[in-house]
This record gives sequence, C-alpha cells and structure tokens, in this order.
Amino acid sequence: MAVADALWRAGAARAAKPAPAGALVLGGDYRALGVVRSLGRRGVPVWVIRDGDDALAARSRFARRRLDWPRSGAAAQLAFLLGLADAGADGFALIPSGDETAAFVARHHAALSVRYAVTVPPWATMRFAYDKRLTYPLATALGLDAPWTASPRDRADLADLAAREIRFPVVIKPAFKETFNRLTAAKAWRVDDRAALLRRYDEACALVAPETIMIQELIPGGGEAQFSYAALCADGEPVAALTARRTRQYPPDFGRASTYVETVDRPQIEAPARALLRELGWTGLVEVEFKHDPRDGRHKLLDVNPRVWGWHTLCGRAGVDFPYLLWRVARGEPVRPVTARPGVAWVRTTTDLPVVAREVLARRMSVRTYARSLGGPREGAILARDDLRPGLWEVPQLVSVLARRLAGGDAV
Repeated sequence: MAVADALWRAGAARAAKPAPAGALVLGGDYRALGVVRSLGRRGVPVWVIRDGDDALAARSRFARRRLDWPRSGAAAQLAFLLGLADAGADGFALIPSGDETAAFVARHHAALSVRYAVTVPPWATMRFAYDKRLTYPLATALGLDAPWTASPRDRADLADLAAREIRFPVVIKPAFKETFNRLTAAKAWRVDDRAALLRRYDEACALVAPETIMIQELIPGGGEAQFSYAALCADGEPVAALTARRTRQYPPDFGRASTYVETVDRPQIEAPARALLRELGWTGLVEVEFKHDPRDGRHKLLDVNPRVWGWHTLCGRAGVDFPYLLWRVARGEPVRPVTARPGVAWVRTTTDLPVVAREVLARRMSVRTYARSLGGPREGAILARDDLRPGLWEVPQLVSVLARRLAGGDAV
C-alpha cells in the first residue's frame, strides 16, 4: 500500500497541475449516483452529464449542474468536454461511469488530460479490459483460470468448432457492448445444442459485428458463485481493495445486473486479480469478476470492469469509499490503507424483489432466508434519507424505460 501511495503521489507531482476543484461525472445511472453522493456529501462540486435513459444521478440534490451527452459522434463529444472546461470545469476530475464513456475518455486521454484530471488509464491499457478478445488471452498467458472461450471467424468456423471442441451448454456473448440491442442488453445468450448455437449465432450477427461474437462455456451456478475483487490502483498496485460476492442477480445464471451483494473474505481471487492488474499497470478504479466452478473448484475470470461498478456504494458502507479515495488521489493527497468489513450488504430493492419472488416460488429460497439477508449493516442502491429525489424517480423511470424498449422491440 505504501508503495502504491508513493507512486500515485509522485505521478501527481510530475503532472504539476492544480488540484481538481470539482468532478465531472459522465453518466446518470445509479453507478453515477453513488459517485455524485460520495463527493457531494463532502462538499465537492459535481457536474453530471446524462447519457440516454438514465437520469437518477442528475436528480440528486448534490448535482450542481446537469447537462446532456451529445449524440453527434466522437469529435463533437470531445469538443463538448473541452468546451465545458472553458465554461468552468477546467481541471475537474473526469469520472466516467459506463463502459463506453470510459472507453471514450481512454481513447482521448492525451487531449482530455490537458484540461482534466483523467481517472481512467489510456486506451493502450484500457482496451485489455474493454475488449474481452484481449482480456482472456492475456489472462491465459499469465496463468489465470478462465472459461473456455472461442471467437469464430464466421458461421463455417463455428460449425467446425461445434463438431470438434464445443461442449454444451455454452453462451454467446459480445466482446464489448458498444450499442444497445437484444444481445448486449441480455449480456449473453445460453444455448444447449448445435442447432440452437447456429440459429442464435445468426441472430447475433444481425445485431453486432460478427468478429466481436464470442462462444464461451457456461460455468454452473448463479450469483452465489460469483466473486469480485474491487480496487483502486496506482501503476498496477492496489491502494485500496476488497472482495465481495454477487449473492443475487438478474437473470440468475449469468446476470446482467447485481441485485444483492455482500462483502466477504475471498483470498483465492486476490492473487490472480492483482497479477492481472500488475501486468496492465492499471491506474484507477476497477472490478475484476470471477466465478467459482464447482466442477474443478477453480475461480475463473469473467470480466474486468474498468470504471465504477453497480454496487460500489456497498464499499463505502463497508469502510472503503472508492469515489472519495479516487478524488483524493486525483488531488495528489495521500491515501492510507483501509480495511473493509465483511458481512455488509447492498441491495437494489426494485430488481431484487422479482429475483427473490422467483427463487421462493421455485423453492430455491425460503422467506426466512430472504428475511435474514436483510439483517445487519446494509446499503440501498438508490434510496437515501439525505437525497430523496432519485429514490422517488426510480420506479417511474424504470416503467418509462421498459415501455419504450417494449415499444421498440428491444430486450429488457
């Protein structure tokens, strides 16, 4: 920890810039909301850039300014951010909350670093987390366990793989989620036989570029088998870190969203996660996801999320407030080692209740077990006594988004 602290402070000193006076948060979803609240409660001026349907962060009373992300291409978006620097955000910490905005900032790292304290690594590093076609080969080269994964060149290549190598069930998944559609919204499609694989592959090719489609073995188990190493790093070394379990998620098998997460001690994932981050020389926030495979007892790498993750507000309740720590290191301030408390939970009630109902009806969970999970220290995803408006707007927003997507024929 002391080494990482020294590295980060040395980098800040080399930059020779004034310390950020505020933060510009790219995104308006509940991930961004957690960042806005963490900084706003400490008096940090925060501007929110809304992107698409989600606007919960912009509803927060801690958001000083609210603006809309332009949809007219990368050049216009870069000009928009540089213009905001001229309009009062010069030197702000730039904090993206989604994969695409993180990738955008990474790709324009040099230009944006002139006017902002950029909190994600440059594209040369970011791409290994953003594009899973790079993530898994790197993990394998480092000796990390990962699911069997293939990237077929075309349909004929996939048919050959199905005949020779593929053991069902598998999932079809995109290497990254650049656009919203049925596949990227679902995160992955399960297939159980060759005919379904070829049919779903054809569907996927109509939605994303064929070269970005990946076939991956499906590791048995739900969220209870999925674990995360969350960290704030400097040059590949953790400044602060904790481990958590994604106990409930939606959908249950390879959930696209956490609904109930709790801090746990899981030392088995620390060494492989740190090896990966050290190899990348990662600087900034990151969540490395693993899934415990009951067939061989190994923890296998699933994803690397190169920005704030959905349940990051849990970490603050457990003693590791990542957005505020990120803010401090962006200012060149020392960050002392902190230890997370195990057994602290996070829940997003609006999405957790349907998951629980499904599990109870299927007799995979008892009402008593669910009630016990709500005891002890717990952090809500949206509701907050000192910031009521996002909680009041969550359900109407979900209904509105659901209605639009159903009308457009998109997955929900």
